[in-house]
Amino acid sequence: MGTVSIIIDGQQVEVEQEATLLEAASKLGIEIPTLCYHPDLTLHGSCRVCVVENEETGDLLASCVTPVTDGMKILTHTAKVRSARRINVELLLANHPNDCLGCDRNGTCELQDIAFDLGITEIRFAGEMKDYPVDDTGPALKKEPNKCILCGRCVRVCEEIQGVFALDFTDRGFQSVITTAFDHSHAEVNCANCGQCATVCPTGAITELRYREKVWQAIEDESKHVIVQTAPSIQSAIGEEFGLEPGTVATGKLAAALRRLGFDKVFSTDFAADLTIMEEGNEFIKKLKGDKELPHITSCCPGWVKFCEHNYHDLLDNLSTAKSPMSMFSSITKSYYAEKMGLDPEDIYTVAVMPCTAKKFEMEREELKENRVQSTDGVLTTRELARMIKEMGVDFVSLEEEEYDQMLGTSTGAATIFGATGGVTEAALRTVKEKITGEPLDRLDLGFEGINEETVKIGDRNIKVAIANGLANATEILEGVRAGKSEYDFIEIMACPMGCVGGGGQPLPTSTEIKCKRAEGLKSIDKSEAIRKSHENPEVKKLYNDYLGEPLSGYSHHLLHTDYQPRDRN
Repeated sequence: MGTVSIIIDGQQVEVEQEATLLEAASKLGIEIPTLCYHPDLTLHGSCRVCVVENEETGDLLASCVTPVTDGMKILTHTAKVRSARRINVELLLANHPNDCLGCDRNGTCELQDIAFDLGITEIRFAGEMKDYPVDDTGPALKKEPNKCILCGRCVRVCEEIQGVFALDFTDRGFQSVITTAFDHSHAEVNCANCGQCATVCPTGAITELRYREKVWQAIEDESKHVIVQTAPSIQSAIGEEFGLEPGTVATGKLAAALRRLGFDKVFSTDFAADLTIMEEGNEFIKKLKGDKELPHITSCCPGWVKFCEHNYHDLLDNLSTAKSPMSMFSSITKSYYAEKMGLDPEDIYTVAVMPCTAKKFEMEREELKENRVQSTDGVLTTRELARMIKEMGVDFVSLEEEEYDQMLGTSTGAATIFGATGGVTEAALRTVKEKITGEPLDRLDLGFEGINEETVKIGDRNIKVAIANGLANATEILEGVRAGKSEYDFIEIMACPMGCVGGGGQPLPTSTEIKCKRAEGLKSIDKSEAIRKSHENPEVKKLYNDYLGEPLSGYSHHLLHTDYQPRDRN
């Protein structure tokens, strides 16, 4: 590919022929405000906040979609440009609710930030305002169309990255709105609840449903024994909410902060990730011996499971029946833990801190209830937990590091890497290979791309593995399986790009670079752990010896496994 030379604000820069003016300016360190633009999505060019001026013609150009041409002279901050940007943002604000203080995105709203940077202190335009009802019927996400600026990011991420097509534009002009097919409520449509729409939305038009107040009420209820579990990926992401570099491992500070909030016990979901490997690993071994049809497909991601229930009914039998680590942990707390601690299970309130909005949906699944009672009582996203910590005035960065509580807080390196794509596969094969051959698994380097394939030698058999993150990539793999063109033995699917590190409940803003840093943080924990194989976790061994018997036993199957239900495609 050739290059061209252009001049921006008097500075010459050489860029590739297919670059945009926005990319060229970025190469010079010149910041141009954007709203509809997102680096992981196709170009849209609708908001016109990124306009720049052609010095020779005086024309205003949308920099995010205008390709460079050799010899161009561009000005990015003239009076004409600044005025146009202000007017465009003021017009957006004129049709936007003025409730910033009560908005979930207050402090992380891109529209709010741009208005401040452009010096907008009043709205000069007044007129008719949109008036659409809030849709909070779904278990995971809340949609507020009145806050939507029609940037289309949510539509593009749902189509391009996830391949779900749950959202699209409807009507025209002032009546334009982004909604679901036939304007159904969020709870009624073929949506994975992955929350990727919320991660790219620049305003508060799509956010997670809040659970903070219910958790506060439980903590303040003296009759409740409130315990908390934290997912693997939280420890390398939570620090971002307090100014730490993405990927900073803050496990000790996280445990300390949770105790400051008043939880009675602070545990790690990593413990249950090791437990998941014990159940799912042995399940895979049985399939390898001909017990059931291959490929074996992982089931710890609730967004992927719901997507499969809607779109791949014929492959449901290939899914592992093992519950997710979150749900396994909750089941154990209200059985084994309750018995050991002499507690009535009804007095235990289990809170899960997750990177994932779909976990709020998983929490309410009928298949996971015992006698109509939820095993997980509350799910907080990483963002929600950070708000609670700030609300309590805890100085997170200055906290002395503390350990998780024992019994359900001990984990291995294998459990930690669950939080990034490929981690479940590597953790499972570490145990599977050693169980079958007695030999350790060489470290896999599966990468973070959307689809990865690998062949792993176990005994006299070559195990063919596929890893997909992002549901559009999952679709590509599954269509091959459905057509009989793929001969995989083991398939890992994560709904979110790069896995849980890119979950819909993680800190904002996010990008591919930030997700990579979070994943590397988890890998660093794995490398430093004394125990790196799930089957060597001493507390997991004790759980089987004292309570469950052995993996896939009748009692472990009752507590730790589930089934799935076909759903309408709608």
